[in-house]
Amino acid sequence: MLMVADIMTANPVRVAPNTPVQEVIGLMKSHAYRQILVVDGDELLGIVTDRDIRLAMNSPYVLHDRSQDRVLLHDLTAEACMTRNPITVAPQTSAQQAAQLLRDHKFGSMPVVEDGKVIGIISTSDILDSYIDLLAQSH
Repeated sequence: MLMVADIMTANPVRVAPNTPVQEVIGLMKSHAYRQILVVDGDELLGIVTDRDIRLAMNSPYVLHDRSQDRVLLHDLTAEACMTRNPITVAPQTSAQQAAQLLRDHKFGSMPVVEDGKVIGIISTSDILDSYIDLLAQSH
């Protein structure tokens, strides 16, 4: 049986809670990620998604002129726009169960946590890559 540990991305890019959103966006672009984990040491605090950033920047509750975006990007932190306490999976979770959780919750990824420490992240791309590999092996 295929497990999360077999297909996850180990040691994913992480940021501290006080990391400016501008830096988070830079990491997302440079690594082609849509999610970045927010940690304190190895302890998971939350996850920042591209959607979280779009919502924070375009919130109807934050009235600002577009010229202020640069200031907002610098002053807004990962902690301020992250999703707190995200659903996680363990490395020994089956890949099928992880895929079902991603689908059911419409997530792009989930942190992989073992003994309270972040060890990886599993994404829909990881699931699709494993599926493509399985199909290739069957031919």
